[in-house]
Amino acid sequence: MKKNLIRIAISLAVIIAVLLLFATTKPDTFRVERTMSIKAAPEKVYALINDFHEWKSWSPFEKLDTTMNKTFSGAMNGKGAVYEWSGNSNAGSGRMEITDTVQYSKITIKLDFITPFEGHNTAEFILQSDGENTKVTWAMYGPNLYLGKVMSIFFSMDAMLGSEFNKGLADIKLLSEQ
Repeated sequence: MKKNLIRIAISLAVIIAVLLLFATTKPDTFRVERTMSIKAAPEKVYALINDFHEWKSWSPFEKLDTTMNKTFSGAMNGKGAVYEWSGNSNAGSGRMEITDTVQYSKITIKLDFITPFEGHNTAEFILQSDGENTKVTWAMYGPNLYLGKVMSIFFSMDAMLGSEFNKGLADIKLLSEQ
């Protein structure tokens, strides 16, 4: 009995060590992006993204906690606009700041998560005019720290975040095409 317990403990330790070692082979950065074509002018789409006050109408992350505390500061919209939130365990807490804009074509956001996990990433929206349509790409990228590498063995960040990006882009499409 004692020998079996020792074998099981050693086997578990080896499996855990192999998984932790395997995690070190994962990429040091990550990027998740989704693109959708919207039948609307870039100006209309840009206005929904470039103003944090508008995010409540389309961002899937706003729906994680409808009672979360939100604070807006800095510029009203565009470069320098800041949005801070603190919500339940699903929404967590963090801060976003628009760090760069190119009118009607690009918005770059510094994205800092505080809870439930600390993370410092960049979100980017690229808008490209295509006749009557605007092709919108929503991306998030940043460092893939060791904890993220371990988690990526079991969960796909691309699948989890990508589905949320698709929901948000679909809501932007719905609002913009009205």
